[in-house]
Amino acid sequence: MKEKQKYILRAGWLSIFGNLILSGIKYWAGISTGSLALVADAWHSLSDIITSAIVLIGGKISRKPADDEHPFGHGRAERIASVIIGVLLAIVAFDFLVGAIEKFSKHEQTSYNTFAWIATIISILANEGMTQYAFYAAKKTGSSMLKADGWHHRTDSLSSLVILIGIAVGGSFWWTDAVLSVIVALMIGWASWEIISKEFTSLLGESPSKDLLLSIRETAQKACIQPIHLHHIHIHDYGQHTEMSCHIKLPPAMTLNEAHEICTKIEAAIKSEFGYISTIHPEPITWENP
Repeated sequence: MKEKQKYILRAGWLSIFGNLILSGIKYWAGISTGSLALVADAWHSLSDIITSAIVLIGGKISRKPADDEHPFGHGRAERIASVIIGVLLAIVAFDFLVGAIEKFSKHEQTSYNTFAWIATIISILANEGMTQYAFYAAKKTGSSMLKADGWHHRTDSLSSLVILIGIAVGGSFWWTDAVLSVIVALMIGWASWEIISKEFTSLLGESPSKDLLLSIRETAQKACIQPIHLHHIHIHDYGQHTEMSCHIKLPPAMTLNEAHEICTKIEAAIKSEFGYISTIHPEPITWENP
């Protein structure tokens, strides 16, 4: 848990300071050239500061122990934080899509200078660096919140790359900046959809895959000599830990101690193989319903 918190803090503060500097550089370049795409990119970086603050807050809440109101802990706070990040991305995308359409309707042309080149290249390199660290931290900790923050940085990096391409051809077409703004907005919107759809699915409760169910049944059966007919498997992801409930079928003549011993073996096997905390409900096997 301490290790996870260490990565969350590092990723959060790295993003806050990095994007504070980048947003200032890109906004300055955007104002000096009149580029809506660069200003949009600057605000995208500024929104990263907000989402990084959400990462820090979400990480702190998720570490709170279980209490009377939240008996399964506060781990899902990370998923809620990810949804907030996705919503903020959607708002940013919509705002700049409207701005791009307005600029296109006015036939405004943008002239890029050397500073625009420098600011955009710095943005690409810095954001890709923050992206790689966020993904690395997410892989080390299994945090969906850090992964969502990593995708936020990646959209910044890609949008800056698109702008760099546009700067290279900007002098040839008056509509370059407007089109770039639309592309950046769509990229941000897609990242928003990817984050929100995934986290809503997890929060609502998604069905485990057939491969996972098969693996669970095989692991449980290996722990026992007699057939257990494991079924009715439910898996509940609470962020910091995962719980599983299931049913098994045992001979009706079996003693309570014997049934309890079998359940304990299965629980230990599931915990060792998958890390799940399991609750097992034994029921008598019958010829009509084996």
